Amino acid sequence: AQLVESGGGSVPAGGSLRLSCAAPNHFFTYALGWFRQAPGKEREHVAAINWGSTTTYYADAVKGRFTISRDNAKNTLFLQMNNLKPEDTAVYYCNAATTADAVKTFRPWAAWGQGTQVTVSS
Repeated sequence: AQLVESGGGSVPAGGSLRLSCAAPNHFFTYALGWFRQAPGKEREHVAAINWGSTTTYYADAVKGRFTISRDNAKNTLFLQMNNLKPEDTAVYYCNAATTADAVKTFRPWAAWGQGTQVTVSS
């Protein structure tokens, strides 16, 4: 697999987790983003960050609680998730956009990794 997500786990509501996504070097010339898929629901776009970390996008459901960041030198994408809610429970995936700056109009093109499970209990 080219995209490898990690850092998920089970936490109580109000808790925090930090997800990581490792990918080959060439992915880091693109905007990168996080997606999630809850049981019985479609995959949704959660957050994105452009190549230079100057522009970000967040879905309304996670604004103010999640922070996306990237370390291009270490080929790693992060998602800091604070004040987690039960509705955040899902498998989280990372992917790359088709351009360096497309954070809102994000079209994932890479094969999906295995994802990392996040479970938030009430």
